[in-house]
Amino acid sequence: MKKYLSLLLTLSLPLSAKPQLELLWQTEGLRVPESVLVHQQQNDKFLFVSEIDGEGNAADGEGGVALLNTDGSMREHNWLRGLNAPKGLAQYQGKLYVADLTELVIIDIATAKVTAKIPAPDAVFLNDVTIDEHGVVYISDTRKNRVYKYAKGSISIWLEDIIAANGLKSIGSNLYIAAADLLLKADKNGEITQIAKGFSQRADGLEPVGNGDFIVSCWAGIIYYVYADGRMEAILDTQQQKLNTADIGWDAKTNTLYVPTFFGNSVSAYKLTLPAMSSRSGSR
Repeated sequence: MKKYLSLLLTLSLPLSAKPQLELLWQTEGLRVPESVLVHQQQNDKFLFVSEIDGEGNAADGEGGVALLNTDGSMREHNWLRGLNAPKGLAQYQGKLYVADLTELVIIDIATAKVTAKIPAPDAVFLNDVTIDEHGVVYISDTRKNRVYKYAKGSISIWLEDIIAANGLKSIGSNLYIAAADLLLKADKNGEITQIAKGFSQRADGLEPVGNGDFIVSCWAGIIYYVYADGRMEAILDTQQQKLNTADIGWDAKTNTLYVPTFFGNSVSAYKLTLPAMSSRSGSR
């Protein structure tokens, strides 16, 4: 009987449980941080943080990229300067790719030197960037409602009419897009499927948890856990504290979520804990 009751309790608890975020640290003194990217090379792991350090839509040369250690300590605040409102970050084969207002900026990580600046045609507000397994780069323009593709040395428009296109993540042959109150999936042919709908604020960043689920941030100060079947629930709300939750970073090895707070001028780290037996529909 005891074993039977214990089994019933174990099975029933996850039905009411939900993913939890526990604050680990918060680092102040950053300059309008917009995006965080985890970088690991052999045994060395640290965080890239894009800093707008000025107006989000101004080509003022005030922006840059800072480096944080994974314990929140500052590694190098002025790793790279002279960018224009840098936002989303991605990395591929030793290069850091930055969505820098109207240009895709490519930086050699080993030397912290800019190797290329490629203008996106008719761009206004480049926001996020992601790279697929073949090195093809995708960049969102939130105000133009489009997604660009960079391949073979040139940028072209790939998707249009994606209202408020923002967060991007390439997974296999699919591109996931956080746009307005939607999470979308575009296949290799650009065919769009809606994954989830109903974010209370405009979606910003997205990260795959690794089990088919996603974490999606809304710039206004809300973070959602989105299940593979489209269900969603808010797991963080910092709107009352007036802390934005911009383009999040994710470390799947440690289940750590990194949150840039934009006008809060800080980066926060949270430990994500999932219910031991949550019901999911599986990976996509």
